[in-house]
Amino acid sequence: MTDTTVDSVFAWEALDSRGKPTVACEVVLADGTRGHTSVPSGASTGTHEASELRDGGHRYGGQGVLTAVRNANTVLAQAVRGVDATDQVAIDQALRAADGTENLSALGANAVLAISIGSAIAAASAQGRSLYRSVDDSGQRPLLPLPMVNVLSGGAHAGRAIDVQDFLVVPMAAGSFAEAIEICARVRAGATQVLDERGLPTALVADEGGLGPVLPSNRAALDIMVEGIERAGLQPGADAAIAIDVAATQFHTAENTYVLSAEQGRTLRSAELVDELVSWTEHYPIVSLEDALAEDDWSGWAEATTRLGHCQLLGDDLFVTNPARLQRGIDGWVANAVLVKPNQIGTLTDARTVVTTAQAAGYRTVLSARSGETEDSWLADLAVGWRTGQIKVGSTMRSERTAKWNRLLRIEAELGDQADFAGAAAIAASGVRA
Repeated sequence: MTDTTVDSVFAWEALDSRGKPTVACEVVLADGTRGHTSVPSGASTGTHEASELRDGGHRYGGQGVLTAVRNANTVLAQAVRGVDATDQVAIDQALRAADGTENLSALGANAVLAISIGSAIAAASAQGRSLYRSVDDSGQRPLLPLPMVNVLSGGAHAGRAIDVQDFLVVPMAAGSFAEAIEICARVRAGATQVLDERGLPTALVADEGGLGPVLPSNRAALDIMVEGIERAGLQPGADAAIAIDVAATQFHTAENTYVLSAEQGRTLRSAELVDELVSWTEHYPIVSLEDALAEDDWSGWAEATTRLGHCQLLGDDLFVTNPARLQRGIDGWVANAVLVKPNQIGTLTDARTVVTTAQAAGYRTVLSARSGETEDSWLADLAVGWRTGQIKVGSTMRSERTAKWNRLLRIEAELGDQADFAGAAAIAASGVRA
């Protein structure tokens, strides 16, 4: 029997997809098995997220992570040495105890997460199993997630060309993951054709691989999405629908208003922003709205849930993969779905808790990448192993995005008829709670 206790940790400073430093590490087990990872970082980060540790100073404009790397190689490495890597809860408890703060600000959530994930990958390898098998304790057939794929970007992902951060396509008619990605690629190509015909630039892409044109209004992006779907030979709504990441926190003010800078500074109160979103859903095939209101606008979120509950109302900045904030939402009937980003909370155990808590309450779950990603594909395995039903990675180009899509394509190809595909049912019933 192999010895799966952690023997050593080796961490170093690497670069993410935006050229920003991140923590990479390799966890080595006593039997020699290794697990390598590098962690992502967000651009539109929520105030309540776990705290990344950055160096300050002149290197990389203050964004270096050498202190976090040192913490991973010393204090955190010592904390997990001798702990069985197949016991993820024990690994993560040891990491949290070593840091000693709720938001992991002492040693850095980026350092903690690198070891948390590296340990999981090493444990799976030591057992001769794929990561998605190793983290799945459901006893059910593997479940491939429904993807939502970035087509148009604004906000913090595209220099605020428009206020709303992302417009995504959801392949409602897909019968397999492979078909889903093909549909999304067709829609992105269709939208590119529409922009080309209007003389708008398409050569450069935003952080997550989406197109980032300067448009006269946020609503204009919805028109391009519909035209892109039609140009792909698909029926809007039935074959392909629209998901929106409003990222409202990014244009929320201290006066509790929402300022649409791309629309000549149009200012809206919470109720007026909800009115705007209701109008969008009445005129466009929208099935998901993410961060419709700001992260602490709980009253606005409550109204949105009442009036827009027929859509998937997805909390990202609102919940920040935090079990306590999610529970507040469940108790107050706020939103009906949660975006899950492991680096928002710092450990796989806490992220998994959010998934299971949400699903028990009837909330839908969407596993998500960040704008600053790496070439790692572990997120794809987690989506399958945790049975999230949905995944949001970015567009169908840029290798840090396609690494995840390609991993899911491989898993589906390997499993064949031994796996299920979540399909449109993963999102269509999101307004119903247990």
